[in-house]
Amino acid sequence: MAKAISQYFKRIFDDYQVLVMVNPADFTGVELIVHPDGRIEKTEMEFDEEIFEDLEVDEFQPCGALEFQLYLAKA
Repeated sequence: MAKAISQYFKRIFDDYQVLVMVNPADFTGVELIVHPDGRIEKTEMEFDEEIFEDLEVDEFQPCGALEFQLYLAKA
């Protein structure tokens, strides 16, 4: 069985940003909230099959794995 490649998204709000990693095979992932003071909150997530539509409606943009992984390393 081939391993699914995770997809990455982000949205920048006024004073913080949210990055999301989604594994499309099982709809699991990680959400990172990057606060203005540099603090990073990490939350393991379980999404439903509508996650990609939800992210689009919420104006998240695709981002790269490297950007996500750099923040994850600091979480």
